[in-house]
Amino acid sequence: MLISFAVIMLSGLFSGWLFKKIHLPSLFGMIISGIIIGPYVFDLIDVSVLNISADIRKIALIIILLRAGLKLNIADLKKVGRPAILMCFLPACFEILGMFILAPPLLNLSRLDALILGAVVGAVSPAVIVPRMIKLIDDGYGTKQGIPQMILAGASVDDVFVIVMFTTFTSLAQGEKISVTSFVNIPISIFIGAIVGLLLAVILIFYFENVQVNNTIKTIILLSLSFILTYIENSISLPFAALIAVMCLGIGIKDKKTELAEILAQKYDEMWAAAEIFLFVSVGAAVAVDSLVNAGLNSVILIFFVLLFRMAGVFVCLFKTELNIKEKLFCMIAYTPKATVQAAIGSLPLAMGLSCGNIVLTVSVIAILVTAPLGAFGIDLTYKKLLSKK
Repeated sequence: MLISFAVIMLSGLFSGWLFKKIHLPSLFGMIISGIIIGPYVFDLIDVSVLNISADIRKIALIIILLRAGLKLNIADLKKVGRPAILMCFLPACFEILGMFILAPPLLNLSRLDALILGAVVGAVSPAVIVPRMIKLIDDGYGTKQGIPQMILAGASVDDVFVIVMFTTFTSLAQGEKISVTSFVNIPISIFIGAIVGLLLAVILIFYFENVQVNNTIKTIILLSLSFILTYIENSISLPFAALIAVMCLGIGIKDKKTELAEILAQKYDEMWAAAEIFLFVSVGAAVAVDSLVNAGLNSVILIFFVLLFRMAGVFVCLFKTELNIKEKLFCMIAYTPKATVQAAIGSLPLAMGLSCGNIVLTVSVIAILVTAPLGAFGIDLTYKKLLSKK
């Protein structure tokens, strides 16, 4: 097992560095290295590591959401207003709708399986977007209009919204009856999760103010509480979105104690350096190469068409705003990369034993391989041309 971990981390580090050198996203190289060292090519990873990889991917997802919450400024979200709120869910809804319409004829899936696939593919990637939007904020591009702040906030909440939708659709696929209650529970679970996360943030801030603990211990406490929240969600029958609670826990700390949030965010950035490697390499390792080849052309066509649905959703969000056409075009481009959530949940339908599991994983990986580099290039090549500098 230890040798397998070493192979994963070292191959991921090297491939990430190599792809960065040729100006491609490092995560792209990590997935490729996962495919190469995985059981379908050279088989260098012990089966015991593959068996726990889904749990480790869940930990990586929690770290992502904590980082997003600790860096999300509510004041920026309020400043942008209505478009920022719509960006949290409307583009994802458009993309899921596109998948619902197009996936059955292109991939021979049922409508419910198409919804599951749409919920997996429908999230944008914080791993690609967040560092680039922070760079734009630092350099002053689009900040006067609040464009990078809006995309940063929208992308973070978009991921949580899509994960809640994914949980709902997979529950239906596992035999739960389709009812109005199932869909009413979505906003209820989001609301309860947000309240629990914010309350927990207040309690933690009070504790940290009155009990002397160092920043590393604070980081461990925050992460452990996040694990407990996800356990509670799986243990109770009440509607409760644990991942929303995790992100709101970070948001609450950021809102009340900005300096503490910055320190904790830096700690989680360091954790993410390791979690990112395992996340993307293990996703590549889970992909059957023959399925990747068989799903190829139709999957790529499907991904490009549903991206058009997503871009249309972004355009609707920005309707009747003061942004000009160049700024709207940048927002549409910046909202296309996929990687993080697809890597974290793309293999879950297969682990659940759902009939669509293999195709969902395969299309998720193709979506990452296609959109992550294109989205990263799109942002890097266009922001100076499409956005004004403050």
